[in-house]
Amino acid sequence: MGQANEIHNSFREFLTSKFDDAIVSEDNFRGDQSFYIKPEALLEICQALFNNDQLDVRYLVDITSVDWYGHAEEAKGRFEVVYNFYSLTHKYRFFLKTRLPGDNPKIRSLTDLFAAADWLEREVWDMMGIEFEGHPNLKKILTADELEGHPLRRDFPLTWEQPRFSWNKDDPPEVIK
Repeated sequence: MGQANEIHNSFREFLTSKFDDAIVSEDNFRGDQSFYIKPEALLEICQALFNNDQLDVRYLVDITSVDWYGHAEEAKGRFEVVYNFYSLTHKYRFFLKTRLPGDNPKIRSLTDLFAAADWLEREVWDMMGIEFEGHPNLKKILTADELEGHPLRRDFPLTWEQPRFSWNKDDPPEVIK
């Protein structure tokens, strides 16, 4: 447990010494450390973590999001974007989290730093509608091209009808007799 606390403190010290103004809060849930940050500081923080050889944060495990629509947490920002990082050297997982407004949720893409961000950001955009500025190819990967909206948003209509898929979306539809 002592080594885990030491590593945790190293990450905390690094972030608070360089980005104290950008850190909104900190949370530890069941041993998983989360740092809530201002969205405009995301890229700079990630670059600093990536370039720090001692911390060795070069593995972006996942990007996901939460829609707080209709919940008391919405007052902090409707959308929460969660970045799951892992240091292979230290065997240490931590999260960077940020809140975005509901009317125009945008945040800087991490594709320039982490190749994995390409598909992870596309999934979040497709399902939740959060735009990643600077992404080289932000397009749908999970939903039909005809689908308007983002199905994991809490205000997405539940009565939407699934489109018919075919092998080639550019071919004219077959006539069923």
